Amino acid sequence: MTKTLQAKTAILAMLLASTTAATAASPPWMNKTLDPDQRASLLEAQMTTDEKLTLVHGPMGRARLGIPKPERALGSAGFISGVPRLGIPDLQEADASVGVTNPGNIRPGDGATAFPSIMAMAATWSRALAYQSGVALGNESWSKGFNVLLAGGINLMREPRNGRTFEYAGEDPLLAGLLTGDAIRGIQSQNVVSTIKHFAFNSQESARFFVDATIDNAAARESDLLAFQIGIETGRPGSVMCAYNLVNGHQACDSDWLLNQVLKRDWGYAGWVMSDWGAVHSTASAMNGLDQESGEQLDREVYFGAPLAEAVRKDPAYRARLDNMVHRILRTLFAVGVMDRPAKLSPIDYQANGKASQAVAEGGIVLLKNQAGLLPLQNARKIAIIGGQAQFGVPSGGGSSQTIAIEGPGLQMPVMGTGVLGSPRLMVYHPSSPLEGLHQILPDAELIVDDGRYPANAERLAREADVAIVFATQWTTESYDVPDLSLPGGQDALIAAVAAANPRTVVVLETGGPVLMPWLDKVGAVVEAWYAGGRGGPAIANVLTGRTNPSGRLPVSFPAGIEQLPRPTTAGAGLTGERPPLGTRPIPLSYREGADVGYRWYARQKLQPLFPFGFGLSYTQFSYSDLAVRGGSELSISFTVRNDGRVAGEDVPQVYLTSLAGAPELRLIGWEKLALAPGESRKVTMTADRRLLARFDDKAHLWRIPAGRYEVGLGTSSAHLGTRATATMTGSTMKP
Repeated sequence: MTKTLQAKTAILAMLLASTTAATAASPPWMNKTLDPDQRASLLEAQMTTDEKLTLVHGPMGRARLGIPKPERALGSAGFISGVPRLGIPDLQEADASVGVTNPGNIRPGDGATAFPSIMAMAATWSRALAYQSGVALGNESWSKGFNVLLAGGINLMREPRNGRTFEYAGEDPLLAGLLTGDAIRGIQSQNVVSTIKHFAFNSQESARFFVDATIDNAAARESDLLAFQIGIETGRPGSVMCAYNLVNGHQACDSDWLLNQVLKRDWGYAGWVMSDWGAVHSTASAMNGLDQESGEQLDREVYFGAPLAEAVRKDPAYRARLDNMVHRILRTLFAVGVMDRPAKLSPIDYQANGKASQAVAEGGIVLLKNQAGLLPLQNARKIAIIGGQAQFGVPSGGGSSQTIAIEGPGLQMPVMGTGVLGSPRLMVYHPSSPLEGLHQILPDAELIVDDGRYPANAERLAREADVAIVFATQWTTESYDVPDLSLPGGQDALIAAVAAANPRTVVVLETGGPVLMPWLDKVGAVVEAWYAGGRGGPAIANVLTGRTNPSGRLPVSFPAGIEQLPRPTTAGAGLTGERPPLGTRPIPLSYREGADVGYRWYARQKLQPLFPFGFGLSYTQFSYSDLAVRGGSELSISFTVRNDGRVAGEDVPQVYLTSLAGAPELRLIGWEKLALAPGESRKVTMTADRRLLARFDDKAHLWRIPAGRYEVGLGTSSAHLGTRATATMTGSTMKP
């Protein structure tokens, strides 16, 4: 017996002895006075090798590709068999971040609260709303019997044509990291494990299985990896889901650099790494940091089944690795409370969860243009409602995150092609009608409706109306990127025709991400409502009529044209996200922007986007004063915000680093969302995360803050910074 094994055996004996008296009626690992790692060690010691192998792979939670639904599975995205004799529960894994999904209606009639897109949540810039929506989503998952939620999408928007942009939280690592982390924290407060995904650099759907993202270590650490790092520190997700794509020549789920070196060694991550469904390529991935194979029938072989069992039998290194894989899973189940408070079917307060959904929808709506105070709607007796199926509901994003609203599936429109795993592509509208919302608030106004299919007819109705509102939609979905950023189906021409007939035209955009606006200077107002969820109708109506003062801010830049993007053409353009034949050569995807994602790219290239990151208008006006900055070992900022208008509203003052030790730079280093009554002022103080003031030194393998003068700017967006102030920082370093 080795000294290490002797020491481990002695520790386990001590733990068993210390818990005997307190746990006479229950196993020693159920002693809550022990920490999660101690409890996991006690439980792991009682498991056979076969039982350990059971925990590290599993199929989908429904019948697929000839594999029947597992007997105990509730019907969902994934299922990992537990160990009943030891009280280890089955892992019932449900998609995703915007509601508890019911794929293929496998649980007949089981709808769920449909939350707004993650892009809409990010547009709230509200940590409180992110956490509250996470609590509601976690509670609903737990009450449906699910103990793992495949949430936490955080990939930075490097490619605005990405079909899954709506599932992610924008283009900035601080904003995405904090808001995603807060949502995860809310989910796990309900004893449901949340993932954070897709690790890492999963920036597009085109050729997602074989596109090879190349980026140097320093740039990676200062961008996408920093978003994940902040999200993990904030939310402590129980699991990290690795991605389909390659990174620097290695599959993300087989990357020793990503999984072992960055995640587990440098960040000290204690949870487990699960694969995306169909993303495993080798049993050796276990040695490179992968802990669990998910949706195993989508892989070419069940690599963590018989092949891993054989490797464990022959190789002590694989046996030790299996023990570590299992320990990570078990300690997480204890840490999150899955073992102590098992999920079970329970009543759900859909009304309360609906309110949480609507709060996010309203908080994330961004007012982009409001010429001559066209909004909020006042004294309009005749309003033309045009396009976007506004009489039926609001669109939602497609793919594995598709939620069927508790109110019903709503309008479903077939789209050419097949979706995830060969399913039909359906554009699903949640049955929450903006038209009905406006009618409830404006009962005396005449609302005339046109579906927008014939621009000449829409133009005629617009000419007769006091105000015309055009609802413009862009449907995006997993497995498909959009070919460009136009509004599909001739909607740009429709808007131009309506605006020509009536300059008092309001455009309500319901999109997955940024779009171009060739008609912008012709319309009176523009509102970005994103995918607004199951309460999107009343949320949009409340903002248009002034019941809610818009407070959303853009979490992404809107380009003025495709030519402004780092890659005017998507890598692998025209290819879908389906798995290619074995032996397909990777498609190179060079991140030439490096760490300068989004607004930082525009600043570096001296480009003016259509709308900058952080931008958003209000029905009131705010002013900033008394900016003060203090340096030293930390950078502290304070300033005062005042509501100078005549109505209450919420503002999002933003602080950016504009000079790093004398060198030009642009990085968001802090913000605050605060509600102010007319005439009210409030002092804001914040301290910048030191990594946002640093550069990653790859050779020394650490963060380095150079000594020197640092300048910050305070303003309303990345492109609208007013007051500047400087402070001197002392040089320092931080571990990675």
